[in-house]
Amino acid sequence: MAKYEESALDLIKMALNKREEENFSPIAVLSSGCTRREYEEKRDLGYRQEFSLDVDRILYSLAYTRYIDKTQVFYLIKNDHITHRVLHVQLVSKIARTIGRFLGLNEDLIEAISLGHDIGHTPFGHDGERFLSELCEESGIGYFLHNVQSVQFLDKVERKGKGWNLSLQTLDGILCHDGEIHNRSLQPERGKTFEKLEQEIVMKKNDSGIKLIPMTLEGCVVRMADTISYIGRDIEDAIRLNVIKRSDLPAESVKVLGNTNGTIIYNLVTDVIRNSFQNIHIAFSSEVSEALRLLKAFNLERIYRNPEIKRHTPLIRDLFRILFERYIGDIENENRESVIFINFLKDISDEYIANHRKEEIVRDFIAGMTDRYFLRQCPEGMRPVTETD
Repeated sequence: MAKYEESALDLIKMALNKREEENFSPIAVLSSGCTRREYEEKRDLGYRQEFSLDVDRILYSLAYTRYIDKTQVFYLIKNDHITHRVLHVQLVSKIARTIGRFLGLNEDLIEAISLGHDIGHTPFGHDGERFLSELCEESGIGYFLHNVQSVQFLDKVERKGKGWNLSLQTLDGILCHDGEIHNRSLQPERGKTFEKLEQEIVMKKNDSGIKLIPMTLEGCVVRMADTISYIGRDIEDAIRLNVIKRSDLPAESVKVLGNTNGTIIYNLVTDVIRNSFQNIHIAFSSEVSEALRLLKAFNLERIYRNPEIKRHTPLIRDLFRILFERYIGDIENENRESVIFINFLKDISDEYIANHRKEEIVRDFIAGMTDRYFLRQCPEGMRPVTETD
């Protein structure tokens, strides 16, 4: 009976793979085209398709669990309706899969990239990323960038240093997702290898301004969807917190995209589909691209750099330095009572220890913290107070 069931599942998997060949765009990534480092693992995949397996592994990772208490934009504010990182990645996944479905792309690969793309984010969002990067640069281990760290967690830290053996296509999409960069059009840089992935990681650590291009259309879709998902949502959060008013939005953008998150998403998604269907790139029209560029500039100036939401920034920077230096000292002194030994290094693989400097170990530990866990590690008298909106 078991053999019969296994055979039936194999037949279903074969049928699903056949359906991909018949229905996907000619330039989509098929499950059969998946590339992994450890090829022998393919014998143990069972009936799951390749990129669906990547989705499962990301969902069940410890790093994914910690999304629940990581800042998106606004931190230290008591408001249950403000976006956190976990909601953002779900929105990216939904928007990207919608675009991918209309373009005939691999939705499993899109979902894997989407759910994993921000796993490397620090506590306290882009502010925390900047503070940790300053410390990493001073320590001689290069810039800290959340997209690089996302690959680091999934490939080198998870499973006690063994990593998840995710596909090249998933890791590449995560590394190259730079949603803050404005692109009207993205065309995949095909033919990458794991060696190329490692080279790009090193390049990015040494020069944070280098612009990387995904190797798949699916990766390009996620990169566009990242922007689509946050641009209007951040506006709604800022309005809810009285940081801006809806009437403040730039008229040129409102005329093209609308002035609510729903209309902004709808218009951006519709435009991407229209301009990318049966094409070799993912693109906005020139009019919509310009409206989006203006809106991103507005968000940067009026929301992300707004001094009203940056009151705690100097203190948070000081706390990052205090923890970074504390854990460096704990490793140097082999303080086994330290949380970095108890909660991070315990039972970690010899390979991880051998391939990481103490500064890189501390980087990985701090980057993985949630906002609340980070604050619990700080001196009690220095912890900032959460504000009521």
